[in-house]
Amino acid sequence: MSKKVLIVGGVAGGASAAARLRRLDEDAHIVMFERDPYISFANCGLPYYIGGSIQDRSKLLVQTPEAMHKRFNIDVRIQSEVVSIDPVNKKVRVESIEKGSYEESYDALILSPGAKPIRPNLPGIESSKIHMLRNIPDTDKVKAKVAAEGTRSAVVIGGGFIGVEMAENLREAGLEVSLIEAGPQILAPFDTEMSSILAKELDEHGVNLIFSDMVQGFAEVGEQIQVQLASGTVLQSDMVLLAIGVSPDTSFLKDSGLEFGPRGHIVVNERMETTLDQVYAVGDAVEVVDFVNGTKTAIPLAGPANKQGRIAADNVSGLGTTYKGSQGTSIIKVFGVTGASTGNNEKTLQRLGLPYHVIYIHPSSHATYYPGATPISMKLIFDPKGTVLGAQAVGYSGVDKRIDDIATVIRFRGTVTDLTELELSYAPPYSSAKDPVNMAGFAAENILQGLTTVFVPKDLEGRDKNNTILVDVRSEIEHANGHIEGSINIPVDDLRGRLNELDPSKEIWVYCQVGLRGYTASRILQQKGYRVKNLTGGYKTYQMSQFTPKKKDNLTPNVDTAVASKEIAATGAMTEPGTGTGTGTETGTGTVTPTVNATAFTANSSTIGAPSSKIETELAPDSVLDACGLCCPGPLIQVKMSMDPLLDGQVLKVTASDPGFYEDIKAWARMSNHTLLQLTKLPTGMIEAYLRKGVIEASASAPTGAGEQVIQTSNASTMVVFSGDLDKAIASFIIANGAASSGKKVTMFFTFWGLNIIRKDEKVHVNKNFIGKMFGAMMPRGSRKLTLSNMNMMGMGSKMIRSLMKSKNISSLEELIQMAIDQGVEIVACQMSMDLMGITREELIDGVGIGGVGYYLGQADQSGHNLFI
Repeated sequence: MSKKVLIVGGVAGGASAAARLRRLDEDAHIVMFERDPYISFANCGLPYYIGGSIQDRSKLLVQTPEAMHKRFNIDVRIQSEVVSIDPVNKKVRVESIEKGSYEESYDALILSPGAKPIRPNLPGIESSKIHMLRNIPDTDKVKAKVAAEGTRSAVVIGGGFIGVEMAENLREAGLEVSLIEAGPQILAPFDTEMSSILAKELDEHGVNLIFSDMVQGFAEVGEQIQVQLASGTVLQSDMVLLAIGVSPDTSFLKDSGLEFGPRGHIVVNERMETTLDQVYAVGDAVEVVDFVNGTKTAIPLAGPANKQGRIAADNVSGLGTTYKGSQGTSIIKVFGVTGASTGNNEKTLQRLGLPYHVIYIHPSSHATYYPGATPISMKLIFDPKGTVLGAQAVGYSGVDKRIDDIATVIRFRGTVTDLTELELSYAPPYSSAKDPVNMAGFAAENILQGLTTVFVPKDLEGRDKNNTILVDVRSEIEHANGHIEGSINIPVDDLRGRLNELDPSKEIWVYCQVGLRGYTASRILQQKGYRVKNLTGGYKTYQMSQFTPKKKDNLTPNVDTAVASKEIAATGAMTEPGTGTGTGTETGTGTVTPTVNATAFTANSSTIGAPSSKIETELAPDSVLDACGLCCPGPLIQVKMSMDPLLDGQVLKVTASDPGFYEDIKAWARMSNHTLLQLTKLPTGMIEAYLRKGVIEASASAPTGAGEQVIQTSNASTMVVFSGDLDKAIASFIIANGAASSGKKVTMFFTFWGLNIIRKDEKVHVNKNFIGKMFGAMMPRGSRKLTLSNMNMMGMGSKMIRSLMKSKNISSLEELIQMAIDQGVEIVACQMSMDLMGITREELIDGVGIGGVGYYLGQADQSGHNLFI
């Protein structure tokens, strides 16, 4: 006699159980009940359908009732809700739209009811403008609302995976989005400093982030809805998406005799058996064992649900398969950045009182000499014996495989030494000879072997400043660009010679940029008898811990911008506000009011565009420029050189890696009278711009508003260069080249000490009087002898800045001077200053003109602006 198995619920756990059961038992009578019309759908893909990444709705349907019956001979009953079970008589009661109310008997029962979104009992919660996302009907409602003509803004409540994915996809759909999170961070599986990278990505894409504030109620105001917060803030938008978490959907089982956990989850053993005979349970509604720490928990993820469904089917069929627990491995895309985690985070271990160590590293996704390498920030958590407890990683690429590697090691109770010994695939486009996973193991092993002691950013709060010294071992330039308050600067290469500056009775806390130089410094100091700690992950980790979202609560609503953003998104590409004709609408600041309109939060940074191939097809560039690897002003100069030979109306496509290019190209297009058609920050971090030579007629595409003032500006720039300092000379020629590349007529007027910049390097034999010879001997001869205005350090500073420029692929001063001459920049030496300082025309570089104050004033009079350096 065949066995009759009832399965309550489809999607991940139930559908997997049904398919596995049929493969194991061809004769079993399998009945699946699903209260919705869809038995198996890609619930993890729902936000991406709403945002437009997934265009075809039918692709969300993994399996239809008809296909399930045909392939697996399963009796699928949709729109049929199981409302109770009778374990004594082994029956369930069903409420069916087609058949009405009836009972169905079973030999074995598999429960897969899933979890439902939490809907708090708050004033106004029943508003039709409040949406949730659990299934296909929910998705259709949200999709229709987003597409509706009047929908311009949304408030997302909850910073978990669904909340963050919905905030991203609503933004991708062209809406202005605010995300409210009651806690201090988004994405609870990540520790705060790691989640801050993902929060920053949301922030930079125009999502208004509100942390540590709770919703108190809702109120409809006309066609919109207000969200009232505990802080007194009131947000107003066209729709609300509620995503504050889920709870097990088990209310229909409350009188069944099943045992439940403290939060309402069904208690099961390792074979997915409940406390009732022949009743199994799987998926988001069950309580599982935390694989890492052994405690009971609930982890509502699709991967574990699918495995549990398979295991339940195995045990119905007598195979005795066991489920050993969940470790919560998960991953999320936030615009261009990926975040992934596995195992326990610090919060969990602290709550349980378990001892652990932590390290941070910031390696590249693959060999840095191969194009396209991007940084990954990784965190590894391990116990005092070296057993790996958890890991988190965030970056543009390569994040998934690193966390998957570590998740595998955790599954086999592996150690940090196992990480060092993993032999992983390597070729320059994919990894480094020392894979980031190996590097994490090395850093952890150094701690266990006593080679270094580390501290983390939060330890700085309790540092005893009287008995410790905080030392920045980076270069002086790095220190000057930003450092931890209270630190002194001793570069690691100078450390051995400056040990006398450190009090050996005090503990030395060192840090560098990412931890490596700090480790080297700690080894030097430790072997010299000092007590020393190194900031793991360095200053970069410290900066991650300091992130706070930009405040956007005083912006003035701008409906036109919101409408335009939505219309552009509907075409498949979101364009940076302000691009197109150079006259884009800007969101201004106004008076602070008690109500914040969610339509105010326009993106003011990067915007993800359509795929490059699609844009290229639509815009059909006539010329393509690869400016990757060049730093300012290199990309702009290359753009000018590429634009010059084009005919009016022709299009240039530019790809650049310099982050400053994103803003620079907007200003360049405006100043040089060209049209910026499309500006995109790609998920890889690269910047792509499409420019049309010449300006689109205002009457055709950018009508001037009534009463709008049109300001005519001169297409010339003048600059007085008085200083002979290297850093100021570099700045002068960077600005001059940038202005010249924008089509401006540039005049540089060199006077007094600035004349040294344009002197020849070699000695020129000319007749001079005593004063001239004295000045000539004392002053630097040519640009290569110039010193820095600060931190020159007997010439070391100049060498360092030149070395740094070379490493960053920034043109040298001499190259910048030649670029300026090649671009037609007029370089004029002041005759009066030359006479006073005994400098002759023969001593100046080729291409320099001679002029007096009258010539300069004449040029300045025709200039749009004048600079004094």
